[in-house]
Amino acid sequence: MKRVGLYFGTFNPIHIGHLVIANYMAAHTDLDEVWMVVTPHNPLKNRKVLLPDNHRLQMVRLAIMDNNNLNVSDVEFDLPQPNYTINTLDQLRETHPETSFVLIMGEDNLRGLHKWKSYDRILEEFDLFVYPRAHTDGEEVSKDAPVIDLTRVTICEAPMIKISSTFLRNAIKTQKDIRYLVPDKVINYISNNYLYEK
Repeated sequence: MKRVGLYFGTFNPIHIGHLVIANYMAAHTDLDEVWMVVTPHNPLKNRKVLLPDNHRLQMVRLAIMDNNNLNVSDVEFDLPQPNYTINTLDQLRETHPETSFVLIMGEDNLRGLHKWKSYDRILEEFDLFVYPRAHTDGEEVSKDAPVIDLTRVTICEAPMIKISSTFLRNAIKTQKDIRYLVPDKVINYISNNYLYEK
């Protein structure tokens, strides 16, 4: 079976931190490719700060267009909102029965996984590739994570770039330079569409 990593995010906007993780997972693990799953509405995030779905999807497309190991998915656009990961996983497994899906997440998400809908099913039915945050190491993840079963969790030492989409939105709003933090094609798209200026 083809093995595909699913990297969920609102990507508001996508930045080099996202891309480093996605490319690491595609190039340095046993995954055949990584899909960047654009989430319309994460139930744990404030929807008011999100750009319309089509803008965020297009920015991801532009960011990864020269990497054959990365793809973008809008599967959650047609699912009930807010988007729950287990519903998306069930949908993808139904539409791609020939594919084995692996969930990619940060250490902070692993720690909070017990807050997710049907988190026990996620742990039982799917492999998880976890990248530690800059302030922790892999051992801390497995020892402290408030989950029941970590047997399908693999800690991946992906390079970490400490940057947030919130920082970038504020930088754009205050007309600060974001070169090298966001792909040039995405910067041009943001500028041409007057995004994040208010």
